[in-house]
Amino acid sequence: MKERMLIIMNESYYNHYNNFNNHSYYPEGILVTTTENSDYASDPVYLEKAMLSGKILESRAVLCDSNHNLTVDLGTVKGIIPREEAALGISDGSVRDIAIITRVNKPVAFKVMKVFKEKNGEITAWLSRAEAQRECVENYISKLKTGDIIDAKVTHLEPFGCFADIGCGIIAMIPIDSISVSRIMHPKDRFYPGQFIKAVVKDIDRESGKITLSHKELLGTWEENAAHFQMGMTASGIIRSVEDYGVFVELAPNLAGLAEFKEEIHPGQHTAVFIKSIIPDKMKIKLIIIDCFDGEFSAGRFNYYIDRGHLDRWVYSPSGCGKVVESVFSENKELKAVVH
Repeated sequence: MKERMLIIMNESYYNHYNNFNNHSYYPEGILVTTTENSDYASDPVYLEKAMLSGKILESRAVLCDSNHNLTVDLGTVKGIIPREEAALGISDGSVRDIAIITRVNKPVAFKVMKVFKEKNGEITAWLSRAEAQRECVENYISKLKTGDIIDAKVTHLEPFGCFADIGCGIIAMIPIDSISVSRIMHPKDRFYPGQFIKAVVKDIDRESGKITLSHKELLGTWEENAAHFQMGMTASGIIRSVEDYGVFVELAPNLAGLAEFKEEIHPGQHTAVFIKSIIPDKMKIKLIIIDCFDGEFSAGRFNYYIDRGHLDRWVYSPSGCGKVVESVFSENKELKAVVH
């Protein structure tokens, strides 16, 4: 049942990409269980067709040998990605072999380079992940501009930010302060590895080859978030910061209010808060803590107020507010790719 749900989810994301994006390059893991990919990746005849058409496929890497060649699960066909073809940058040394080792037991994108029969009768397919990445960079990623809203898949989390696959294993980073307006202690408070998200291209750095993304602009303005709450309501929240002058409580990823200081509480706790007042011109919500308790917090799906297109400017603060909080996206650097 769980496997069936995964197939349905991936088919849904695959269809979503086809409907709303003008490209066919996906974060690794989107294609792997789709019907079309499964048909191509499990049949020698279809593998040859994929080779002739240049189609990008996906399958799970099941083994990395001592020479760092990857074995890929293709059913009755033996799939091999030679070390030099496992990622862009491996052949020239700009990418370390850890990028190969960490792909074991995970989906990998590839192009079929050769299908042949061994002397013992076994059918083998030589594959290239690097070629899939090269095509993705040339046809899609190199055409991105700052402010473009794109799809991504969370790969791993560090205290300073979230790393996400934006196509065929090409990695970009979301700094922790760009994840949401409400401050968090660690990206795991908001994301989890394997999660599909939306992001906006924040910066393109030609010198370092880094792509930086942002996420908070897609989670709604202060007014859009505050519209879900009214004075007199009691709402759920998460304590994000305890200061001498008060307690910051997150009501939504892009909305926090301030409650009076209270003893024996700490960040990460769940809380029920009474909404005392909402003051748009000061961008403030005053709260009273009713209850507070420890609990397991699970990152979930986001309510995106913007999920496609392009942003030149995004203003978080309400009109008439004395403090202006905004993001401005300008195209001033060329794009390169970082591979994981």
